[in-house]
Amino acid sequence: MFDQLSEKLQRTLKNLRGEGKLTEKHIEEGMREIRIALLEADVNFKVVKTFVDDVKAKCLNREVLDSLTPGQQVVKIVRDELIHILGDTNSDVVFTEPPTIYMLVGLQGSGKTTTAAKMALWLRKNGRSPYLVSTDVYRPAAMDQLAVLARQSQIPFYPSTADQTPLELARKALYEVKNTGYSALIIDTAGRLHIDQELMEELKQIKQQLSPQEILFIADSMTGQDAVRSAGAFNEVLDITGVILTKLDGDAKGGAALSIRMVTNKPIKMVGTGEKLSELEVFYPDRLASRILGMGDVLSLIEKAEEAFDRKQAEKLEKKLRKQAFTLEDFRDQLRQLKKMGPLSEILGLLPGVNASMLKNLNVDEKGFIRIEAIINSMTPEERANHQIINGSRRRRIARGSGTTVEEINKLLKQFAAAQKMIKQMMQMDPSKMKFPFPR
Repeated sequence: MFDQLSEKLQRTLKNLRGEGKLTEKHIEEGMREIRIALLEADVNFKVVKTFVDDVKAKCLNREVLDSLTPGQQVVKIVRDELIHILGDTNSDVVFTEPPTIYMLVGLQGSGKTTTAAKMALWLRKNGRSPYLVSTDVYRPAAMDQLAVLARQSQIPFYPSTADQTPLELARKALYEVKNTGYSALIIDTAGRLHIDQELMEELKQIKQQLSPQEILFIADSMTGQDAVRSAGAFNEVLDITGVILTKLDGDAKGGAALSIRMVTNKPIKMVGTGEKLSELEVFYPDRLASRILGMGDVLSLIEKAEEAFDRKQAEKLEKKLRKQAFTLEDFRDQLRQLKKMGPLSEILGLLPGVNASMLKNLNVDEKGFIRIEAIINSMTPEERANHQIINGSRRRRIARGSGTTVEEINKLLKQFAAAQKMIKQMMQMDPSKMKFPFPR
């Protein structure tokens, strides 16, 4: 996400920070580099002009140029302006007196149907009881797809059929929601390959009859400025309340994310960060701006950890660590919880100082976790509890059972012994000064 833009902005700002004293010439050259980086990232040219002009005006302030740390001040100005074009603060998804109606709109192929299922899961995780309906009578596969995703995630849905009108389906689903006590209705509407009058009239009817609290435009961030233009067109007709960006994990440029809020004057509320139904997140402008500039996103990292790690299990593990009773079984359980946080490269990308070029050169072997788990699962409970009894014949048996080699078994046991030694040294520290690394 934003790899190209992030790399170029960080390089330009690093050069400015390296100057002992900034001059107007340095600022001019830096702004030219930033302008090129933004345009190459497919950011709307009007947004680029506004951004560069505002940053330049603030950087040429005498207080900045005469500062003892002018480079750092420029970084802060760029970050603040990035946050501004992304939306200043996060805009929460609306929750009202039940039922809250969410109407998802957008062009065909933008990811509306998958986003509807993702949003339903997210609402359930946040204490709501969602209900799904597809009103796309023109593409039967859309109704089937939503039904499959709803069953997969055990979300109730209205059994849509193509012999009804979109408005009828929406009304019947709302009637069902009101009579069964569900707190949220998510309407997956039809899309087209392009904007046409018939589609807009249909969406306007649903809006007028059901009065949804949220009309969310689903934008495929991979389509760049096409997503921005279509968002503007939908906004003119429907007065959308916000935007959900999909496929943000696969967009190396990021121009749509940096343009869509300024062009529509509507907030980005959520972002899809992967293909899994659980990979939909609330959008935080300040966190994204920090990540683009290589400052990391520690808050998101903490949230992922708190979500993935089981508190009771963490407390149980803490007691075992203090008794120096950490086993291979505990190691496997921690790896499983770490995997829940998402791809390792994504987790590393949230750390301050880790930039796109570093991750590009880092060979992260995600399958290594699977091999380690397979090796530990192929051990007997006795071997997992005491790895020192694993002799040559046991290693050969474990290798056969896990589909690995004796060399890989040796490597894992060596790494585990080193980890145990490190834990033993940690436990010998003053307990009152220790900060335990697991979320409470």
